[in-house]
Amino acid sequence: MNEEKNSLRSLVFTGIFAAIIYLGIWVLRIPIPAMVGRPFIHFGNTLTAVAILYLGFSKGMLAGIIGLGGFDILNGYAATSWLTMLEVVVVASVISIIYKAMGHVDSRRNIIILAIVAGATKIFTTYCVSIVEALMVGTSLKVAYVAAFVSLPATVINSCSTAICTPLLYFALRDGAKHLLQRH
Repeated sequence: MNEEKNSLRSLVFTGIFAAIIYLGIWVLRIPIPAMVGRPFIHFGNTLTAVAILYLGFSKGMLAGIIGLGGFDILNGYAATSWLTMLEVVVVASVISIIYKAMGHVDSRRNIIILAIVAGATKIFTTYCVSIVEALMVGTSLKVAYVAAFVSLPATVINSCSTAICTPLLYFALRDGAKHLLQRH
C-alpha cells in the first residue's frame, strides 16, 4: 500500500511540476529577435532544473518534457518540439550525473554548482538545436553555425536566470516541504 501511495504521490508531483513548467513559459514570455528560431526569455528552464533536482532524473525529466515540449506543441513550435524534448533529456542527464558524482548531497554549494551547470548545458544544447533548426530550413552549415551563435542572447539570459533562480526555488521548495511534513 505504501508503495502505491508513493507512486501516486510521485505521479501527482510530476504532473504538478509539468503544469508549473508550462505556466512558467506561458505566463512570462518575452520574445527576443534572432536569426534562427523564435527565442524568448522565460522561466521554463529554471523550473525544469528544479523539477530534476526535486523529483530525480526520470520524473524531473518527464515533467520537463511534458512542460516544455507541451508548450512547444501547443504554441506554434511543434515542428521543433522534439529538439526541446531532447534538450531536456541532455540537461537532466548532465545534472543527474554530476549530482551522483557529488554523492547526492544537496548542500547549498552543490545545488548552486548544479544550477550553473544546468544553465551552461542549456547554452550548449540550444546552440546545437539552433544549428539543426537552421539546417532544417536549408541554410549551409557555415551559415548555421554563425546564425546559431548570433541567436543566443535569449538563451544566455535564460541560463543566467536558471543559475540564479534554481537554488532559490529548490531550497524554498525543499525547506517548505520539510516544514509542512514536520507539522503533520
